[in-house]
Amino acid sequence: MTLTYHTLERTWDVIVAGGGTAGAVAGIAAARAGARVLVVEAQGSLGGTGTNAWVTPLMRNVSGGENLNRGLTEEIKRRLRERGDSAYAPNGNDNWFNPEGLKFVLEQMLLEAGGEVLYHTGVVAPLLRQKVEGSKGLRAEGKEQSAESHNPQPMAHIHSLVIHNKGGLQALRAKVFIDATGDADVAARAGAPFHAGDEDGVHQAMSLRFTLAGVDTARLYEFLQANGQWQDSPDFLHFWMVWGRKSSLEPMFRQAVDDGVLQERDGDYFQAFSVPGRAGELSFNCPRIRADLNDGADPWQLSAAQTDGREAIERLTRFCRDYLTGCEHAYIGLVAPMVGIRETRRIVGDYTLSVEDILTCKKFPDSICKNHYPVDIHSVKGGAKLLHETGGQAPYFAPDAYHEIPYRCLLPQGVANLLVAGRAASSTFEAQSSIRVQQNCHTMGEAAGIAAAWAAKAEGDVRQVDVAALQTEMRRLGGNV
Repeated sequence: MTLTYHTLERTWDVIVAGGGTAGAVAGIAAARAGARVLVVEAQGSLGGTGTNAWVTPLMRNVSGGENLNRGLTEEIKRRLRERGDSAYAPNGNDNWFNPEGLKFVLEQMLLEAGGEVLYHTGVVAPLLRQKVEGSKGLRAEGKEQSAESHNPQPMAHIHSLVIHNKGGLQALRAKVFIDATGDADVAARAGAPFHAGDEDGVHQAMSLRFTLAGVDTARLYEFLQANGQWQDSPDFLHFWMVWGRKSSLEPMFRQAVDDGVLQERDGDYFQAFSVPGRAGELSFNCPRIRADLNDGADPWQLSAAQTDGREAIERLTRFCRDYLTGCEHAYIGLVAPMVGIRETRRIVGDYTLSVEDILTCKKFPDSICKNHYPVDIHSVKGGAKLLHETGGQAPYFAPDAYHEIPYRCLLPQGVANLLVAGRAASSTFEAQSSIRVQQNCHTMGEAAGIAAAWAAKAEGDVRQVDVAALQTEMRRLGGNV
């Protein structure tokens, strides 16, 4: 099929496909590094999972009691606090935020840096030309090689990205591209190899988040306290239920199933908590989408997930009104416009991070991110696999442990001027469930943005970036690499 499109006369140094968790930060970082940047986003706001999928709070990523993700992550948190859209939990967790406030923070940061954003625009396909590269960058073992010692491999080079919006099909030109679609859309369509799902091709469970407004939090606080769900304060609520995990709310869920209010699967994962700046409103990390709908890169499954989620939200709303004191007059505040997707495609990069790397706390000479978030697989086959619940003698279980994510995990094989940041970075299925959380996506995005800006000043080859200099720059900017 031949695409008929119009090529814009304007060009950019860096185009970021996807303005989500990694992409928004990548755009900010690239613009601050002096690049002409365009962020292309399918929704009407930046932030992706953290805003349009309403995934709040940020999951903690700590080692020795200290946050591992700093740099732009800390600035984002600070700006949210200044707006009144972030708060510390009573236990000192600083990761609670209002997704609506985050939309404003990310957009302001991008525009202040001189970046541009093109909303309501979908990615169609990259346009390629083939060329031969003899790379002198970091290879799989982190060692420098000369052009003479490395056999040149054919590499695709993206010269334009075809997008679609109200203006029709258009081709946008840039020197370097960042795939932050979350699903490796650009990399896959450029011919880069990828994996998807576990050994059976099954993906992690999807969710559709929502909020209940009009909650009497004082009465709900007393109810939860009396029913075995200890709370710090009526201003900060957090309660949960998972079948078989000894939640004190399980008898209520069982009664609701018997009464025909809930379905059995509604108790597979239930969690709710307060949102900073939104008094009387609770955010729900549920419902889970039914098990046969698990591939967020399949448009038919993705569409069906939206309708399945709304049906489940109706059931959960009725449950809260009928069984939880303080929720009698609650109503649906919002339903996230995006389905929450944990995993789809993962590129095959110049290095593939494994669960063994996590357990052994492997360090890399080209590290761009530190991580100690657990392996956290929300399996549609039942339950969730949490590495930190198993314990063990591996280095991972030390209180000050962490592993590193190498720059090479952002480099898709076979494409010269493309970086992939975020949950689609090169990793195994198990390892991806550990590195996919938002703060790691911030840090990967920041590294990708700076690297792309630097590569654009040369010939666009992201493998020619001086990673030691990149690490030094990230540290100068407050990063922890």
